[in-house]
Amino acid sequence: MTPDDIDQDKLAAEWAAALDDQDEKPASQNDIDALFDQPSGGGGGGDDALAAEWAAALADEEETSIKRERDQEALSRQSAKAKFKDMTPEAKAQRPDNIRRDLDFILDIPLDVSAELGRTKLLINELLQLGQGSVIELNKLAGEPLEIYVNGKLVARGEAVVINEKFGVRLTDIISPIERVKQLA
Repeated sequence: MTPDDIDQDKLAAEWAAALDDQDEKPASQNDIDALFDQPSGGGGGGDDALAAEWAAALADEEETSIKRERDQEALSRQSAKAKFKDMTPEAKAQRPDNIRRDLDFILDIPLDVSAELGRTKLLINELLQLGQGSVIELNKLAGEPLEIYVNGKLVARGEAVVINEKFGVRLTDIISPIERVKQLA
């Protein structure tokens, strides 16, 4: 055997011992440095450099592992603070006080309500020729109900009435939700 073979065998034995120790307890940087500071008898400087690189890599891996564990712990602490909505059937059931509170939330929303007597289409030339006393023919017949729109959507039909010298509309027919959906198509 040559002195290089003896150095390599000694180095392999030291690595095996270090790995066994690592399984038992984590190696510190000082332990790794002490392992490679021992003098080698055969001038295996390249092996010492390689061993030092391996030791540094193992130490970096250990630091990365510790950092990863700390990050995971921080994430688990953050997720423990999360609060989720109760999705049980009992919680989903609407209670009367919840319904009233939900309606109160939307009661102050303003809506634009309009009543339409009828419609027609005019050319710009015809519009410019209109004057006081002109008559515009609409597409509805006399006696047909007016249409009541809320925010531009038809919701009811009715008839015109006069109350205290003001026009009003008496509702005669409310549009069903199915009819409203059909009008959207």
